[in-house]
Parts: sequence; C-alpha cells; structure tokens
Amino acid sequence: MPLKRASSSKRKIPVSDDEGSIPPESMKTAKKAKLAQSSVLEPDAQPTNTVLPVNISFPLRIPNTLRFSSWNVCGLATSQKKGFKFYVEAEDPDILVLTETKVNNEPVDPSLSNRFPHRFWSISEKKGYSGIAVLSKQKPLSVDKTIPGHPNPSVVKGRIITLEFENHFFIATYVPNAGANLKTLDVKNEWNKHFTTYIRDLDKRKPIIWAGDLNVAPTELDLTNARRNWNKTPGYTEAETTAFKNILQPRDETADESSSKSEQFIDVWRRLHPSLQHYTYFSYRFNCRMKNLGWRLDMFVLSQRITDKVKMCEIRSDIYGASDHCPITMEYDGPL
Repeated sequence: MPLKRASSSKRKIPVSDDEGSIPPESMKTAKKAKLAQSSVLEPDAQPTNTVLPVNISFPLRIPNTLRFSSWNVCGLATSQKKGFKFYVEAEDPDILVLTETKVNNEPVDPSLSNRFPHRFWSISEKKGYSGIAVLSKQKPLSVDKTIPGHPNPSVVKGRIITLEFENHFFIATYVPNAGANLKTLDVKNEWNKHFTTYIRDLDKRKPIIWAGDLNVAPTELDLTNARRNWNKTPGYTEAETTAFKNILQPRDETADESSSKSEQFIDVWRRLHPSLQHYTYFSYRFNCRMKNLGWRLDMFVLSQRITDKVKMCEIRSDIYGASDHCPITMEYDGPL
C-alpha cells in the first residue's frame, strides 16, 4: 500500500551539497524509468509531499537479520522538522548512517539517544556543510574518522566514520562532490586514491560493509540522461566511475586468484536489481522528483565474500519530503 501523503506547503528550498549533480541541460524531458517493485511509485505518480507522513510502515524484517539504513538528510535540523523521526521509528535499523547532516555540534535528540546507545558524529570544519553520523545499537570495538595517508585532514573531516566490530569493518562515507563545472574533481580524485588504499587494507583484516552517499553514478542505468552528463557533471565522469570500478574489481592482474577474490567488492543493490533504473537523489530544482530526473548515489558496497549474507536491499522511494534523497536499507544475516 502506498504511504499516505501529507499535504504540500510552500517552503524555502534548502541547498544540498549534491545540487551540482544535475546541470540545466539535463532538465529536458527524461525517459521514464522502469520501476519494477510493487512498493515503488510509478514515475508519473511521484509524491509531492514536503513532509513525511506520521504513519509509516515497512515489511517486517527477515528473521535473524540485522537492518542497516543510510540516508542523506540534506541537513538534519531541517529534516527533523519534516518528519525525520517518523522514518527512523518505522525503519528501526540496527545501524543508521546519516550523511550531509550539516550540524555544527553533536545534536541532543532523545529520540536518537534512546534508540541508539552508540552515536558517532564527524563534523566539518566549515559550518553548516557536509557532516556524517553513524548511530548504532551495538557497541563497536573501535572508531576511526580518518583516511590514513590523506594529506588534507580538513577534506576528510565530516566525510567518513569507520566502526570496527568483531567480524566486520563498517565504513560510512559522504564522499566529496566533484563540484559544479568539475571544479573540485582533483579533490575527489585524491579522496578516491587514498580511500581505495584504505578500504583494501581493511579488507585484508576483516570483511567490509560500506554505506553512505558515494556521490557517483556507477553506470548509465544510475542516472537520467547519461549521455548528456558524461564527463560534464559531477558524479558521472570517467575519473569517478573508473575509480569506483577499481574498488569493485581491482586492476592488479598479477595478483593470484585467492587474493584477487578477497579484494573484490559488490554494489549490493545493483547486484540484486541488475536492470532497474531506480534513484536515491532528486534535485529540488526543476521539479526533478515529479519528472523522475534522478541519480542513484546512495549505496551499500560489501566485500564479495560476505554478499551471500545479504537478504534484502531496497531503496525507500516513498520516504520523500524530508530530504532530496531517499534512504536505502539492507538486511544482513550474521553478527557484526
């Protein structure tokens, strides 16, 4: 059953760090995506609400699984005013990743502290910009907010949190945007270089669960009007897509079979939905949501050797109105 829509109202449109992802040339009529899930709204019936409904429900989680969720909230304070807590209550994840929080201090929110005893925030040096949080019901062994070897800590701050558990590393990222006119592509390339080394090194110790807003559309299926955007728009350039491919499938052809396999990663949602065009981000500009002009930027990426433990991974398309992104949720069979 589709969610009940809250009534629309005029509001000031917030500015998202991802606003550079869709140029004016991409605002022309888009081909409507094929959304093949019963829980997904058809492109011509996209929601127009500007706050979330109070009553939200999802299918019961698969028994004995952990539920993880990642959501770019486009400003936590704004999202909280538009029904953020109703989604969290309905989803009730074991770990919740929040990206683009834009907080300047660690929030005091009883609804979060009561649900998640372990809360970790990484806040940008620039006020009201970027920011990431990982809220967990389980206590990690350790927490790190750096990328070893990265020469500019200010770029990393507010962008990554790694939790180490007994059996896994859980990495949450809000990857930098390459910027309007690709003006910060060099910053993105540097991030990708050091992050790739980092995730591969951790994977040698324990399998990885990587979640967040990765700010890349890996293939032409992952955005509207791919040809018009290629090498012109942040998130869909040769440099960015190649860097992501190199994480999934390392280029080292000299590695033996066992080491090569251990270093491979899987884009979980795409593995489960190989031909679907389904997006997590719709710019507030140009009625993108109504026209189904979107990008798939929010993902779960796992070490290949643990992907058989994934029992569900879905984009929560109905959760729209509190952010310009939709959450993505995964259910995982096995202790952290």
